[in-house]
Amino acid sequence: MGFEPGDLVLEIGRGPDCDEPLRSAIRSITGTEFVEDETNEVIDAVIIWWRDGDGELEDELVDALTFLSESGSIWILTPKAGRDGHVEPSDIQDAAPNVGLAQTSILAVAPDWSATHLVARKSVKR
Repeated sequence: MGFEPGDLVLEIGRGPDCDEPLRSAIRSITGTEFVEDETNEVIDAVIIWWRDGDGELEDELVDALTFLSESGSIWILTPKAGRDGHVEPSDIQDAAPNVGLAQTSILAVAPDWSATHLVARKSVKR
């Protein structure tokens, strides 16, 4: 997922269904604990555990962007198809551009979770 040592990662939406081995792997790579949403830090990446029924994705993305560095990225972790809380990929594809983000990839990151990578759209030079 591109995490590097020293990265500060904000985690949003953690619940009892989250994949603990994935969380541990991210912390092992970065060497840091996850940052909570009450921070004044500039964040290198945001991971959002997102399930169907969690609310308005656009609102959550706008909130996440307030902490994110200019070169940072957002990973939306959603339950895979057939799992409780599955989110249709089109829901993310529809929400991202509305807040200035572009989808770059989707990865299977855990037995029950997929990750969608979002980055800020590049400015168009004239």
